[in-house]
Amino acid sequence: MANSLHAAFAAIANVRNEQELKLALMDKIGEHFGVQHWGIYLIDDQSKTEIDVPGIPAVCLQGNPIGRYVVERHAPAHEQLILSPEDWKDICPRHDHEHVMTGPIVCDGRLVGTLNLARAKGSLAFDGNDLADLSALCIHISAKLATLRAKPTTLKSASPSPLTPRELEIAELVAQGLTNSEIAARLWITQNSVKQALKRMFRKLGVSARSEMVAKLHSTIVSNS
Repeated sequence: MANSLHAAFAAIANVRNEQELKLALMDKIGEHFGVQHWGIYLIDDQSKTEIDVPGIPAVCLQGNPIGRYVVERHAPAHEQLILSPEDWKDICPRHDHEHVMTGPIVCDGRLVGTLNLARAKGSLAFDGNDLADLSALCIHISAKLATLRAKPTTLKSASPSPLTPRELEIAELVAQGLTNSEIAARLWITQNSVKQALKRMFRKLGVSARSEMVAKLHSTIVSNS
């Protein structure tokens, strides 16, 4: 079980946008928590694309004690932490939501979303270990989301530039400290393609080293800002 959780952490670390964040977790959430339904609900969803994941409607979390607990405390909760089984059935009569757990996604000190999980009738209830794992997962998601929404100045914003969009993408990964093999894996190309691209980029920019290339591109950004 720990391996699947660490796989989720690794998947979160490697995503490049909010759309990929949802897709990267699609299989891992269900596998780790043994849930039939789950979803990431972002209050200010910037992904622009609807992702078909086994979602839980956000309305299920509004106006009930679990939702209020998460909003007030920015801490994860499941129904047995707050309510008796009978009380929960009165609040959420859905047969496929017999056990529900939700955790906060926080950015810049405010709640920006929730990670919601549900087990169907006849399944085991969520326990303290599930709650701890959800808390760890929410921390990783919150940190990644903060990075994605920070919108730092990137090399791709340099204009005008003699580099193609693909070359600028490679330059951005170089600036992040990735090796040729890591860049190749990220862009689904061969290491030789990366090597040849860098040679072309060096010639276009009149530089002879990776650090010199990054410095020159960043100086272009500053002069154009």
